[in-house]
Amino acid sequence: MLAEDVRIRRIAPGVWVHVTNADTKWGSTPANGLIVEDGESSILVDTGWNPRHAEALLTWARDTLHHPVRAALVTHFHMDRTGGVPALDAQGIPVYAREDTARRAAAQGNPVPGQRLSDAQDFGPLSVFFPGAGHTPDNLLVFHPATGVLYGGCFIKDASAKDLGNLEDADTAAWPSSLQRARQHYPDARVILPGHNLLGGPELLGHTEALLREVPPAASR
Repeated sequence: MLAEDVRIRRIAPGVWVHVTNADTKWGSTPANGLIVEDGESSILVDTGWNPRHAEALLTWARDTLHHPVRAALVTHFHMDRTGGVPALDAQGIPVYAREDTARRAAAQGNPVPGQRLSDAQDFGPLSVFFPGAGHTPDNLLVFHPATGVLYGGCFIKDASAKDLGNLEDADTAAWPSSLQRARQHYPDARVILPGHNLLGGPELLGHTEALLREVPPAASR
């Protein structure tokens, strides 16, 4: 535990999950992200809810892991993904996102990543892929081929989830097809980390599909 609201644990060789808790404005909700070792450095995936979270993660990667963060990427435009961007900017660490994510973050008044990702590319030891709309129109997947860890962000729900959570920016009509594209693109995913709560296996894709089948047609768009 780095702080009361920042925790890190190893989930696979060279892959660490970070969990940051929001303040009371956001209901103290915990959000997941990754730190992935890349040679003598590392890559941060999602930045925590605020700059203080990101600063704690950067300090841990440098001083404890001894793999300082060289770059970061964010998986969609919401604050649980982009909130720490200013801390990385202050240290000159580039933060990457899809163009759509940057545009939506700016429109929302959230921190804006300065560098761009394509819809499917390698990023150091990672593979990133945009499967289509789901939790948000811009949600990105991140895969670590060496360990089979797929980070689904809020596009994939944890096993304990009873609903799809925040649907304010969701496209529940497109989401099932996007899940199918995710399966096809990453058939070797063995461990799946959702954006919130506990990791699981490929069954989390099926659980998310089941939750989508319970959404009333009127709520789909």
